[in-house]
Amino acid sequence: MNTSDDYKRGLLTVKLFNFFLYGALSVLMSFIPLYFQEVGFTTVAIGMLMAGGPFVSIFANPFWGYWSDRLQNIKKILLIMLIGNLIIIQIVFQLNSLPLVFIAMLLFFNFQTPLFSQSNSLILNTIEGTPYKFGTFRLWGSLGWAIMAVGAGPFIDLIGIKNLWIVYSFMLILTILFGFKLPQGKVEGTKKIVKGGYAKALFGNKYFLVFVILGVLISVPNSINLTFISLYIKQLGGSVVMIGWSAFLTAIFEVPVFLLFDRYLKRNTSTMIGCLVIVSVLFVIRWFLMSIATDPMQVIFLQMLHSITFGGYFYIGTTLTAKLVPVELRASGQAIYGLTWGGISGIMAGMIGGWMFQELGPNMMYQITTLISLLGVIGFTALWLRIREASKQNMALEGEKNLPS
Repeated sequence: MNTSDDYKRGLLTVKLFNFFLYGALSVLMSFIPLYFQEVGFTTVAIGMLMAGGPFVSIFANPFWGYWSDRLQNIKKILLIMLIGNLIIIQIVFQLNSLPLVFIAMLLFFNFQTPLFSQSNSLILNTIEGTPYKFGTFRLWGSLGWAIMAVGAGPFIDLIGIKNLWIVYSFMLILTILFGFKLPQGKVEGTKKIVKGGYAKALFGNKYFLVFVILGVLISVPNSINLTFISLYIKQLGGSVVMIGWSAFLTAIFEVPVFLLFDRYLKRNTSTMIGCLVIVSVLFVIRWFLMSIATDPMQVIFLQMLHSITFGGYFYIGTTLTAKLVPVELRASGQAIYGLTWGGISGIMAGMIGGWMFQELGPNMMYQITTLISLLGVIGFTALWLRIREASKQNMALEGEKNLPS
């Protein structure tokens, strides 16, 4: 087999790996709040369990991102995280004591939370210098998330929520098998990281730092929704199968969104920040509509907006991070970006969201997330105006330099 065939086979493996990775995690994240409720944990306790892991991810994301960049071998890091993930989840499902489950979940999230950002880095490094686009590969993750969630719903309903670990473990083993066939994920010709200049190189672009901070305002409401959507649907009278369909609709329409961004998104900073303003406005509308929902079917159909809101923000944010961060620190940059969705926001979603859901009710919870997202809209609008002004000033200076003396 020639080198070209090997490369194409590697690209197919990356697609299938993302399909099963996202599929496995969709099954777990869609149904594990119901499992915790089944074993007798309160909504606040469930929020604490879901928040503890993201707290660990604040350290786990930069840690695994650093070693991916240091070793220039993302494949090896992904396999270590997946195998650790598989081992720890067996322990989680064997425990009934809240303190012990909490400790086990901390260990679990250490291996789980960086998986998305590192798989994104692998995609970006694999297609570096080729005509292939990020969305063409990432959409396989959306397909996996959608198909596996809706397919697992009836099966979990049949075998019982306490056997969720069987479905998840099977999916994770398939992911690991494809992981062994992945390309290494190294970009040829990258500069070696200079010791002591790591943080400076990573945060040298002020726009990246502001983008990450503002992203928290958009990601906290999204994390609250992700954590408690299954409980909200159940409270409104929905079934386990309906929860599976909800997860399906959140992801399946991401596929055309990614393809459209592949084709039409301009890769300049001003345009991408402007698109984030629009996406943030759509988040505000989404949470407001969720706050006035009265029927589980309304919630399920509103989940279709996830493809445009989260799908759009995720694609643009990943592409923007790749542009603003040096290529030799790509895994670390994606890890820091991932913190806004899985780390900082996850802590606030679990702790504050759990309290709001129990004490204020889900409708008031979504009204508060609407206001938080509105602050994000204001912040991104200000950033976009600042970048446009800086761009105009740079163009004016360039024009003065080109004037005849």
